[in-house]
Amino acid sequence: MSGRMDGRVAIVTGGASGIGAASVRRFLDEGATVVIADVQEEPGRALAAELGERASYAHCDVSTEDSVAGLVDTAVERHGRLDVMFANAGIMGALGPIAKSRIEDVDATFAVNLRGVLLSMKHAARVMQPRRSGCILATSSPAGVMGGVGPHAYSAAKAGVIGLVQSVAAELRPHGIRVNAIIPGAILSAMTADLVAGDPGDLAGASTKLTSSPLVGRPGAPEDVAAAAAFLACDDAAFVTGSTFRIDAGYTCAPGESPFAAGQWSEPVGVYEAGRRG
Repeated sequence: MSGRMDGRVAIVTGGASGIGAASVRRFLDEGATVVIADVQEEPGRALAAELGERASYAHCDVSTEDSVAGLVDTAVERHGRLDVMFANAGIMGALGPIAKSRIEDVDATFAVNLRGVLLSMKHAARVMQPRRSGCILATSSPAGVMGGVGPHAYSAAKAGVIGLVQSVAAELRPHGIRVNAIIPGAILSAMTADLVAGDPGDLAGASTKLTSSPLVGRPGAPEDVAAAAAFLACDDAAFVTGSTFRIDAGYTCAPGESPFAAGQWSEPVGVYEAGRRG
């Protein structure tokens, strides 16, 4: 790797599995020191042990401010600085019809998926602003920009992430801090496997289902999102803030085929008034 993150310190919330774990690995490959933040103690500690001295684990419940504040303080105490905060932790949360919503599930969904991002931004900003540099990333979803592709509370929270990113980016830009959102498409992970195959461990079954209607011939991989996160976290993206990166093979912007460039339209033609062709 190019070492684009040499000397930098990053936190990845939800870093013990899925997109988070892939991002931890990629950040390390790019030269960063990474704090793996998660409520999943065993996989978090195992990943840190596997990856070596530049990786460490810290327990963090992103829905609780004291936990997020302590996470950021821990990173600074261990490593002297914080350069990248990737607010990636998320849950599917409340599912079901709106008229039957269980509000305790809705509140938990917002607490992790939206308040957790805001808290991550708050406490990252307080240590980044004095140094006048830093990068904050947050994970949104296609459900945040399209109707009917996610549960109601989840969709609202992920839409909120995008609005929050744009608003905070405007505030922090004069302080040298960039803030961007990432929209992962159908990414092969334990959470996706649970939803599409009914078993978080059945990645093969989930891959088969996701590949049944692919846009690029395969499901997305956590590493695809990690590559985008690494770009946004490094100086190659120095002119990028307030943006939403869609790592989804065109699902949210170009979901269909191109019917007017195939079949009877495979050769160029102009269609004008009243259907006249020329």
